[in-house]
Amino acid sequence: MLHIICNGKPVQLPDGIGLQQAAKQLQPTASVTIRNGFQTNEDCILEDGDSITLIEKGVLPPRDVLEHMMAARHSPKVHETVRKARVGIAGLGGLGSNIAAMLARTGVGQLVLADFDIVEPSNLNRQNYFVSHLGQYKTEATASLIHEINPFISVETHTVRITADNAMELFADCDVVCEAFDNPVCKAELVSTLLSESETIRIVSGSGMAGYGSSNSIVTRKRMSRLYVCGDGETAAANGVGLMSPRVTVCAGHEANMVLRLLLSIEEP
Repeated sequence: MLHIICNGKPVQLPDGIGLQQAAKQLQPTASVTIRNGFQTNEDCILEDGDSITLIEKGVLPPRDVLEHMMAARHSPKVHETVRKARVGIAGLGGLGSNIAAMLARTGVGQLVLADFDIVEPSNLNRQNYFVSHLGQYKTEATASLIHEINPFISVETHTVRITADNAMELFADCDVVCEAFDNPVCKAELVSTLLSESETIRIVSGSGMAGYGSSNSIVTRKRMSRLYVCGDGETAAANGVGLMSPRVTVCAGHEANMVLRLLLSIEEP
């Protein structure tokens, strides 16, 4: 007999059984079959110790099954680590709104979102919002989108302007904080406050992502022991140089990936 894990629970199956055979036996309505993190429609022969996920397409599975699927689709042990993490996002514009969605899809268990502003039409060219969000606070709109991505993530929102006086109160318990402001003065103030008032918080910041220059010029650099900066370091929004979705999203991806690496105890960019 084979001993495998199906949707997070141990089961026994006869030797020589294929994945699709097992699906018909264990979950007849399943239309998505995943073996050891790899989705396949092949009737591959199962081996002892395999982990399979069987779900129905278009239907939200129960929390335990979704957790098992997320763990399977990610690299081994990644999901168990990130779902315990607490990450703050300071500013929910082009960087922050996209970072929030990426981290939600990555399975970060607790997200702290802070921004004072509302969604307005000029945001739609690069920020992760839709026409239906116009007039909503960005914290509320982002929280609703995260709920649509993964309803089991804990989301804490603070609809306030972030300052040196309240930054530590907002993000004190976070493992990592993403700085996602447009204003360079506000960027510097937040980074300085968190680095000086906390001995543990790591910060991932953005600098230089305007225009439509090469995506390859956007990189992640380690500036200090607890500070990482993503971007090309020079292309700021200015007269004739706007912020556009492709490069902003590339930079957001750099920030989200650096957060993931830090949560997994990988300190090099």
